[in-house]
Amino acid sequence: MIERLEAMLANGQDNALLRFSLGNAYLERDPETAAIHFECALRHDPEYSAAWKLLGRAYADSGDLDKALTTYVQGADVAKAKGDMQAAREMEVFARRLRKQIDTANKA
Repeated sequence: MIERLEAMLANGQDNALLRFSLGNAYLERDPETAAIHFECALRHDPEYSAAWKLLGRAYADSGDLDKALTTYVQGADVAKAKGDMQAAREMEVFARRLRKQIDTANKA
């Protein structure tokens, strides 16, 4: 799957859906590479709610909790503005959980 998507990218295809698909494919095995692809997806389509959500997860899985929190907050705002309330609520929940996790880590 990744090889086929990478081949499409190498052949000059580059769009939000391809980058989102690559990010999703890399998410479990290499969240840092996944984040790069989600960032590219958002450059193509800054209102891509699913890309915001998974970018936040990629940052969190990479250990960058502050960047993940910022991404979830920004992504929730973008999702609300476009009327994607379900994605906005999900990212708000993830942001609340991260704030608690960050607060707990700072107290230790």
